[in-house]
Amino acid sequence: MAPVTRGEPEGEAAAEESTNRTALRPPATCGGKRSQRPAPPPPRRAATLQPVPAPLSATARSMGDHDCPAQAGLCSTARRKRPWWRQPPPPRTEATPLPRPGAPLLCEPRERKGQGRGFESASPSAPRLPALPLAFKLERRGGACGASDYNSQHATLWAAAAYSGATVSAICRYSSNSPSYRIFSTRSTIKLEYEGTLFTEWSVPEICFVLNKSSPKTELRCSSPGVHAIKPIVTGPDEEERNLFVDSSHTCFLWYYRVRHFFNNLTQVISVWVYDPENADPDELLGSAEEPSINSIVLSTQMATLGQKPVIHTILKRKAYLSNEKMKKGTWHIMVPMTRDDALKEIRGNQVTFQDCFIADFLILLTFPLLTIPEIPGSLPISSPRGSQLMVSWDACVVASVVLVADMETFQTNDSFRTWTRIRVPPGSLSDAERQSVADVIVSRDGIFFLINGVLYQKSFRGFVKLGRILNLPDGGITGISSRKWCWVKYLSKAKERRSNFAVWTENEIYLEYILLKFARLVTTTELKNILNLSVTATLTIHSVEYTGHPLEIAVFLSYCTICTVTKKIFLVIYNEDTKQWVSQDLTLDAPIDSVFIPHFIFSALPGLILWNKHSIYYCYHNFTFTGILQTPAGHGNLSMLSNGSIIHEVFVDYYGNILVKMENNVIFYSKINTRDAVKLHLWTNNTTRALILLSTSGYTYFLYALDNGTIQIQDYPLSLETRSITFKTKDKCPYLAFHNNVARVFYFLDKGETLTLWTQIIYPENTGLYVVVESYGPKILEESHDISFEAAFGHCTKTLTVTFYQNVDYEGIYDYFEMQHNNTGLVMVQLRPSEYSKTCPIAQKVFQIAVGCDDKKFIAVKGFSKKECHHHDFSYVIEKSYLRHQPSKNLKVRYIWKKYGCPLRLDFTEKFQPVVQLFDDNGYVKDVGANFIVWEIHGRDDYSFNNTMAQSGCLHEAQTWKSMIELNKHLPLEEVWGPEFH
Repeated sequence: MAPVTRGEPEGEAAAEESTNRTALRPPATCGGKRSQRPAPPPPRRAATLQPVPAPLSATARSMGDHDCPAQAGLCSTARRKRPWWRQPPPPRTEATPLPRPGAPLLCEPRERKGQGRGFESASPSAPRLPALPLAFKLERRGGACGASDYNSQHATLWAAAAYSGATVSAICRYSSNSPSYRIFSTRSTIKLEYEGTLFTEWSVPEICFVLNKSSPKTELRCSSPGVHAIKPIVTGPDEEERNLFVDSSHTCFLWYYRVRHFFNNLTQVISVWVYDPENADPDELLGSAEEPSINSIVLSTQMATLGQKPVIHTILKRKAYLSNEKMKKGTWHIMVPMTRDDALKEIRGNQVTFQDCFIADFLILLTFPLLTIPEIPGSLPISSPRGSQLMVSWDACVVASVVLVADMETFQTNDSFRTWTRIRVPPGSLSDAERQSVADVIVSRDGIFFLINGVLYQKSFRGFVKLGRILNLPDGGITGISSRKWCWVKYLSKAKERRSNFAVWTENEIYLEYILLKFARLVTTTELKNILNLSVTATLTIHSVEYTGHPLEIAVFLSYCTICTVTKKIFLVIYNEDTKQWVSQDLTLDAPIDSVFIPHFIFSALPGLILWNKHSIYYCYHNFTFTGILQTPAGHGNLSMLSNGSIIHEVFVDYYGNILVKMENNVIFYSKINTRDAVKLHLWTNNTTRALILLSTSGYTYFLYALDNGTIQIQDYPLSLETRSITFKTKDKCPYLAFHNNVARVFYFLDKGETLTLWTQIIYPENTGLYVVVESYGPKILEESHDISFEAAFGHCTKTLTVTFYQNVDYEGIYDYFEMQHNNTGLVMVQLRPSEYSKTCPIAQKVFQIAVGCDDKKFIAVKGFSKKECHHHDFSYVIEKSYLRHQPSKNLKVRYIWKKYGCPLRLDFTEKFQPVVQLFDDNGYVKDVGANFIVWEIHGRDDYSFNNTMAQSGCLHEAQTWKSMIELNKHLPLEEVWGPEFH
């Protein structure tokens, strides 16, 4: 089936950027009906866009990724003396479900306009976004109770109710002993706590047992899995009800690890043991234990006796590391190399059970040891303006490395704020007003960068310095800085220059920062006017700069107006750091002249982003063909109206497609990419507490609190449980049952003559007509072939797609080999996604790269020349001058280089020698090379001969020889006279 392509460029396909969107459907669905596309949306309404809010993203891990289907047993290494959960159940209280939210569309999907070679302006007939209204008036509401200092592992739920004309705050907490809520099952003890003066008792289902229902602090255990409504009964207005999803799981135990660093050989030793969250020491639950507890020693030893042994698996390079020594004191020790490009690892074990319980796999981020900048005595705090919200920056590839700026201090951590230090500046380096005027911050390998009153400053181990003309930066007038949001450790770039680390811009100039603090100006608005063919008299300024989900692209939002009094137009162009091309996108905003919005690109192969102002969020998915305002159950997109007039503070988007929007009063809205609506989550944090939502190294979300006493606290946030509680009320269901694929890497190399075959499978109720969409973005250098199979059973359809990527390029007999190679190499982004999606689906899409070209990690070697199987000694030999091609006047003495050539190969003089060339990469041997190759003697001797003539080898014409090639290229050295560039 031929792919359906949108927005293909004109001209030579090999040198152009394009977006391919392939929708794969079989001729009929499982139920016998013909597969059809979803019905087209109604015509676009001429309505005014509401203000654009912000998408908050947090990573949610499924709580049952490794669960067995059978019911879990109560498997602990120590038994409770009093089985309190067997007491009679309390009366059950029914919950009133919330109405199903509506999601009217304000903007409909539109076809992608043609995109030409290089830069092409958006078509005048392209649909434009309606004007953004002015910001809503904001009124701050009265005070509420202060922040809780409850243990950071506990989840906190805040509820606010109107009572007697005043605002009354109440706090309801629930937690489990399992850190980050990794295990939340029938085996878990759920701790409930209510803080408030109106509490009467707990309302729980009959199948759940509460230790003391009339106590605000109690424990709960549910003997059966399912959704259980938990609610505190109070004497005032009803409190909010939680629908807790209690799992039935045979996963009961967790891995615990500690790391020691050895710089003498650049290795790390990971100490691993097993612990039971229900019977662990407090230090183990808090992650501060240096050695296993007695219970953990007994459990680990017992598991080892049954055959358990942990293995460290790396996610990117697919390597595995095991323990080479016996267990000591209930602990395994595994040595791994320090690395930056293979930091994501997972601790996995054998399928061994103890008391019918397995161990959950554990994802960790382990890179080179990161140091925090030490605080120098006598230094002064640096902060944002008094009363401002928290701002944060983190390393895209090391999410544990974070810098937080509050209105009283700046903090740095390298372990997700389990420990932290303060960042301060020397006295006299800034005035008191400047020290309290941080407008933005970026953390980079070159240090921490602060934007203060239009000037960029750097804080590093060497000190605190002002950056300006000496580093090719302006001395003032800087309006913004931006860094990468998504981690791409590997990528293919044909350009010699490295990609940038972050961007700096003024109203009229953009600068890029490269490694070792090197800045270069990228473009000016005057140059952009020439590129865009804009009027010289028009006003063109840089609104903002943002890195996209592509590893080599930068998005620039430009503000344009001719009579700049009421409105302006904001449009988007994307710059590719590899091809050096500017390409306009079909996104144009008509906005008030003083309006400001913030963009955030999502993790996808095709360009897609979310923009927000103080009140609303605008989404642009699928290369700007799926657009609109994020709607709420109230039927509009104004999030401030549903959060007591508060404005958007933070939007956090994660790799799983989750979007969390946190308002300044800590009300949270939840959405997912490729969906049109958002729902309001349960209240979680006091409305006066300064908070942020961040991602931990294990892929879980947590709350970060900056307290008034100048300290930091963290608290696990059960995103998966909270979102399932809300969507259970709204009856939101994922349209498919499962979406699988065998994409094991995020980066694939495709060399000449190679193919890449992948499969993806979707399982869904029959007669719904779902299918898999394959989309690619980048140069048109790959061909695709597809094969679809499907079957129906028990009312469900299983559809499997097999897609093969390959090149159909003949490099034989071409005039310019290197030009052909350059035109047919590059980086292609690919994603696989279901045709329909909802907020309850576990993952939005699978995104990966295909690099077409030569892997710089690959190398060739002649078989048999080992570098370790012989004694290396000082060895030299002499070549008779009569055997040398140029007939020198004396013999040539050659010193043998063992490290370069390996051990000499011993052959009998009667043996025929034919080299076998082998291909290796950083993982070792790959294959024998079957292509033709050229052999020459590097010192110029010519006393060797060949076994066959050209005719005996099957040549129809006289082939090239060293003699003929040297004659043709006398000006070149011997190693360059014969190669692929000479045909």
